[in-house]
Amino acid sequence: MARAHTPQRHGLQGHEPQRNGPQGEVTRGTTAPNRLRRVDRWIAATQSGGLRAGPAPLAVDLGYGASPVTTVEFYRRLRAVAPRLEVTGIEIDPDRVAAGRAVIAGGAYEGLSFRHGGFELPVDRPPDLVRAFNVLRQYAEPAAWRAWDDLCARLSPGGVLIEGTCDEIGRRAVWVGLGGDGAGSARPRTITFAAHLATLERPSDLAERLPKTLIHRNVPGERVHALLTDFDRCWATAAPYSAFGPRARWIEAVSLLARSHPVYARPPYGGRGLWRLGEVTLPWSAVAPGDPPARSRRPRPGRTR
Repeated sequence: MARAHTPQRHGLQGHEPQRNGPQGEVTRGTTAPNRLRRVDRWIAATQSGGLRAGPAPLAVDLGYGASPVTTVEFYRRLRAVAPRLEVTGIEIDPDRVAAGRAVIAGGAYEGLSFRHGGFELPVDRPPDLVRAFNVLRQYAEPAAWRAWDDLCARLSPGGVLIEGTCDEIGRRAVWVGLGGDGAGSARPRTITFAAHLATLERPSDLAERLPKTLIHRNVPGERVHALLTDFDRCWATAAPYSAFGPRARWIEAVSLLARSHPVYARPPYGGRGLWRLGEVTLPWSAVAPGDPPARSRRPRPGRTR
């Protein structure tokens, strides 16, 4: 599916943003039903308070792709916990916008809309939440940081950007929760690792889904490498729990990891209820690179699911 305003899988290198129109490029637009259910479930569990707080809450699905199916799922899952929430899917390909509008023709989904656009977020008010998945894979690390800044600057006060990546069917995913710092820069807050545990050989297999700001940092001397190395060690120690199933092994491994890393162990971000789903969330400080690159220029857009 085409992703509005995000870095495209085929890359935007050498392309400057359009000054009078949507920022970004048409992408392959790959998607599938339920591909983003893990992150949607996490958003519903951790962000519902903020999505219910304002008089007219708004969530944006940035670059939903060739099919609007994941935007419709996003709408259904979030409206279940925030009934007044409006959801807007944004795409840079007019045909994909038309496909989304065809789904909602006749008023089948009150509060759901589709708009043509990109990173500029063509909505009538700052959104309270933006979901941007599989968008920044082709950015260089400094550009990915700048993309975070750009999107967080468009959020409402207290708004949240959820940016991450997953595999083609959603069995492995990593995402970051971010907010603005009030001075035009993004402030990463949390990082979440999620997996279909029956198919996970070891936690470090999730490294291939790290955000662009971290994927090249998975080397000795970086915090994210130390975390994943220790997580694998805990996973190996928890091997006897496999007799009770992969969930039991994961819960024990996360419990062991929490002895040396700041794992969230209480709701809404942690605890056995979330761990048993194959998730673990930590503060960004647990993986933050020691020398994040400068990001003085605006990002070059593009995007995919």
